Amino acid sequence: MRDLAAFRVDALRALARAGAAASDAAGPEEALWAITRTLPALLGDREAHLKPGNLKEGETQQFACCAFVVTPDRKSQLLVAPVNFLPEQRHTLIGIDLGHPGHVVKTKQPLLLANTDEHKSFVKILQTFRAGSAVFAPLPWKGDAIGMIVCAAQARYTMTEADLEAHVAFSHLAAAQWVAHGGTSVFPAYAGIQTR
Repeated sequence: MRDLAAFRVDALRALARAGAAASDAAGPEEALWAITRTLPALLGDREAHLKPGNLKEGETQQFACCAFVVTPDRKSQLLVAPVNFLPEQRHTLIGIDLGHPGHVVKTKQPLLLANTDEHKSFVKILQTFRAGSAVFAPLPWKGDAIGMIVCAAQARYTMTEADLEAHVAFSHLAAAQWVAHGGTSVFPAYAGIQTR
């Protein structure tokens, strides 16, 4: 049985560490990496993969995390600070309305997909594995969503409401760090990147 009280204490401590590291980061993507590297080690029921049916044949429990930031023209989202993605996926552009990242930016609401198999609208963006469970949260800034952050696991039912709650707290930190580090200024440097 997962100890949610201990998880919340761990989440608060991780938030403080990630915030300090992000504040010391050299730039906006490095600041987000302080967060996206923290979340896979923190979030999720660490025994979910042991339950029958939560992993399909050939699958192993693993985690991935990244942020998507909305481009200045609001036509695309740029994948930044990826953890456990293929290297060539960094700085990939996706359509502003693609899949659940698009839904979260549009609605400005967090989202839990405890089992992605139950969502026919699920779009596989991550190339290293198919996510079985995921949490999404917008990057909120002055009433808008300037992007979103996602953390996923291969085993179904890894992510819970408690994980979503912590994930949302990290999303507020991520938005503030992106803006504080001048995140919107990086887009000209990414001209000519691949699109999906």
